[in-house]
Amino acid sequence: MDATTTLVVVAVMLAAALFAVAAVVLVRLVRARRDLQRAGLPTGPRWVFWGAVAYFLLPTDVLPDPVYLDDIGVLLLALRSLRRTPDRAGIVN
Repeated sequence: MDATTTLVVVAVMLAAALFAVAAVVLVRLVRARRDLQRAGLPTGPRWVFWGAVAYFLLPTDVLPDPVYLDDIGVLLLALRSLRRTPDRAGIVN
């Protein structure tokens, strides 16, 4: 293989790994929201959850789609927001 092919293969593998991480974080976000709703706990503003999901799914991003770092960041911020909501409501685990 020449250097260009190697570079393309490495870039594709990196993009696939970042996508896998983003997909795992998205699943955790959806599960956290579902678990909070089932327990009757507040889930915070809906726009945070749906905004993060839409940002992940829509093709328009701050960084191009092969680079999922911005998607991961948005999803992690939404997950953090969901996890902090019961504490703000005075509910302790």
